[in-house]
Amino acid sequence: MSPTPKHPALDDISKRIVELLQEDGRRPYAEIGREVGLSEAAARQRVQRMTEAGVIQIVAVTDPLQLGFHRMSMIGIRVDADPRVVAQELTKITELVYVVVTLGTFDILVEAVCESDEDLIDLIATRIRTIPGVVHTESLLYAGLYKDLYNWGTR
Repeated sequence: MSPTPKHPALDDISKRIVELLQEDGRRPYAEIGREVGLSEAAARQRVQRMTEAGVIQIVAVTDPLQLGFHRMSMIGIRVDADPRVVAQELTKITELVYVVVTLGTFDILVEAVCESDEDLIDLIATRIRTIPGVVHTESLLYAGLYKDLYNWGTR
């Protein structure tokens, strides 16, 4: 994902389609079309165009604990190099599911999803801290996941 995405402006119908898919990503195109006043084919085409443009992704959202990932952590990273370059390197690490450059105490924030504490230690010690430019990491271990939603709408 580009740091400053440049997507075409969505009209009200496309925004409503996005909201419907955020509620249920498996919603049939015929139902979407009825909701927004389009044919099934037109609804399918809009979704396909938004997907191809990178505006939306339709994925299964999982509960990491149910899948055996018992250690989640937000990790703050300070660098002495261009944080964008370091962030690009971090995106190559499978266990990191979220990578953002920030303008605060940390240069980069990442979210790690690991199977165990040992896996998290290994991730930080041998894969994050060895990236050129990384000078400090601080881990915030998750003690419980209370809300993890993706239906914030289109505003």
